[in-house]
Amino acid sequence: MKSKPRVLLLSASSGAGHVRAAQALEKAFDARGDCVVEQIDAMEYASKLFQRIYDKTYISIVRRAPNLMGVLYDRTDQPWQRMKRRLVFDRLNTAPMVRLLKRVQPDLCVSTHFLPAEIIAWLIAKKKLSAKSAIVVTDYDVHAIWLCKTVHRYYVALDESVEYLAQVGVPREIIRTAGIPVDPVFATALDRAEVRRKLGLDSVATVLLVAAGGYGVGPMEQLVSALLNLKQGWQIVAIAGKSEKLRRRVEKLAEKSGTLQSGAKRLIAVGFTQEMDRYMAAADLLVGKAGGLTTSEALARGLPMALIEPIPGQEERNADHLLEEGAAIRCNNFPAAAWKIARLLDDSRRLAKMREAARILGRPNAAADIAEDALRLVD
Repeated sequence: MKSKPRVLLLSASSGAGHVRAAQALEKAFDARGDCVVEQIDAMEYASKLFQRIYDKTYISIVRRAPNLMGVLYDRTDQPWQRMKRRLVFDRLNTAPMVRLLKRVQPDLCVSTHFLPAEIIAWLIAKKKLSAKSAIVVTDYDVHAIWLCKTVHRYYVALDESVEYLAQVGVPREIIRTAGIPVDPVFATALDRAEVRRKLGLDSVATVLLVAAGGYGVGPMEQLVSALLNLKQGWQIVAIAGKSEKLRRRVEKLAEKSGTLQSGAKRLIAVGFTQEMDRYMAAADLLVGKAGGLTTSEALARGLPMALIEPIPGQEERNADHLLEEGAAIRCNNFPAAAWKIARLLDDSRRLAKMREAARILGRPNAAADIAEDALRLVD
């Protein structure tokens, strides 16, 4: 009897989105029952210095010098350039991951981060790994850092990305438009009224879901205050992510914000949550950053977005695609953001069109589709 193929999912905890994409894929592969799947964080198999550079330095730049992030993003977006130099540095700092891959010898490797994808491609090229390799790009644009020579499948979010990869030399036949994988729970339809009841939200008020991202990055506190100052009949749910300090500050705002006519709280503070699918199903508008995973989750729920000061680089490019398709507005000037959001919410026809655009763009089954296609590589 033929043994089940062994699938290794590789992410990296430098930004929460890569890990969430891998977790979504793990659920999708596991649900099939025809393979053995395991997920690893590449950062756990890297040197301490390397972890600091990829994680803490990244978050620090995003918080303190976002324009620098944009400069670095643009300057390094040169297809097939500096690959050898980067590979040498990465190999020196990821020896434990190399040893793991050689020992495990999986049948299929699926990477949701460019770091393990690059190491896997090198091992396959050197015939030290016989696995098939798939790369899942977790933003709408494909930065040059995702490019590898020895890859059997690329999964991208948009047809435009297929064309881009083909034009820079990736064989068109190995590229698939699949969307960015989100947790399979986003594919389950939910009744909005029932979800609101279970979450303790107002049954009729407009609900704004303000999300700071997994690491609590962004001016959430100031934005929530500005929205409250408009004295509208909205209910605001503020998701602070992993930042306990931010959650406590928003809770203090909530204590002073009062209640709606129904008696429901005007502001509800939420920390890290596993129920984003429910909050998105209950909301009328998502207000937050333009990360690939968060926006893909919103699209899967048909939820329009107000994007606040996208970080230069990948977030700006993500925002451009969403604006082009009519699923989002972009608030570049923070002091006017609350006014712009209020203006949108006053225009019910425009909001309905944005919701429909989001629904059309959404790919709630992306994880399952990727799992099905990727396993064909090892048939």
